[in-house]
Amino acid sequence: MSDVPPVAARGLVKRYGEIVAVDNVDLTVEPGDIFGYLGPNGAGKTTSLRMLLGLIRPTSGSVRLFGRDPLFDGARALDGVAGFVEGPRFYPYLSGRRNLQLLADLDGGAARGRIEEVLELVELRDRAGDRVGGYSHGMRQRLGIAASLLRRPRLLLLDEPATGLDPAGMRDMRELVRQLAGEGITILLSSHLLAEVEELCNRVAIIRKGRIVYEGALGELLRSAGTAYRLRVADPERARILLLAQQGIGSVELRDRELVVACDEAAIGAASVALGRAGIEITALVPQTATLEELFLDLTESHEEAAA
Repeated sequence: MSDVPPVAARGLVKRYGEIVAVDNVDLTVEPGDIFGYLGPNGAGKTTSLRMLLGLIRPTSGSVRLFGRDPLFDGARALDGVAGFVEGPRFYPYLSGRRNLQLLADLDGGAARGRIEEVLELVELRDRAGDRVGGYSHGMRQRLGIAASLLRRPRLLLLDEPATGLDPAGMRDMRELVRQLAGEGITILLSSHLLAEVEELCNRVAIIRKGRIVYEGALGELLRSAGTAYRLRVADPERARILLLAQQGIGSVELRDRELVVACDEAAIGAASVALGRAGIEITALVPQTATLEELFLDLTESHEEAAA
């Protein structure tokens, strides 16, 4: 069972009348992944996640969680799976600890013995006796993770866990996700905070208009944009002409008296030597790599333009 993917979706389709919310989605989350599931609002992320957990039935296609089908295996398919979609829900008039006690009872008595442990893990033990209605958004998010951890999950699904948090809260959430991943939990993370995803995830899938436009290693996606360098010189126009004549230089653009040079490390080294020999002083040379946000916008907006 250790080689079985925690998540394997094939050909997932969900239609609501004439509207196709999810269109032939294939998705694989491997053991040990921190997997980012990304997409614009209305792209089909939440619908996909609901189908993965068996909360709604797909129009066609299949889902396997550790090899089990939530629609046919029922609760057994969710053994070792926990998390929340569109935010955790609790009884606001009960304390955080009492909410966890009720959830633990649903899963069986053994889960009660983990309540204090998970409260400590998400740093809520001091506020566990307070009513959830008085919790901040970030505290409710952490309580949601605590509730998920009662099940000792092997797969943890988190939908927008850091949305609405202040910088300190986002830092704490990031550290918690890393800690959980370090304990061997596979994490499927849906988020609009692309900088957080870039820092946390090893693999990502990007969905647009119900279709996956990229799935794979985050590093490969970032490398696919190539490498560029920002170059500041005393004579930008003369330097631009010289650089265009060099081997290995893809393009040279002048932006705000800086040259943006598309090339690899070897080519920029040779170009720097050529500039020096030509007597063109280099005052700054800074590598520039594409961010996940730039690539995300390129993938989603370029598909929008192509469709138009």
